[in-house]
Amino acid sequence: MTVTASFADEEDEDGYVWIRRFESEAQRETLYAAVYESDRWKKEIGPVVYGLLIPERSVVTRVTPTPASPLQ
Repeated sequence: MTVTASFADEEDEDGYVWIRRFESEAQRETLYAAVYESDRWKKEIGPVVYGLLIPERSVVTRVTPTPASPLQ
C-alpha cells in the first residue's frame, strides 16, 4: 500500500490523518490480509499501534478519488 499523505491536526494534539492508496479493491484486500493477518502484526506491531490509538475517536473513511484528483 502507498501512503500518499500524512497530517497532524493543528488544533488537536491527538488528531492525525493519513491517506493510503491502493490500485484496486483486490489489491487492498491482498495487502490487508498480508499485513493484518500476519503473526508479526498480531504479536508485535498491532498491540503497540492499538496502544497509541483512542478507539472511541478513531474514524476510518473509505473514499474514491475524483477523475481530476492527483491522488489517483
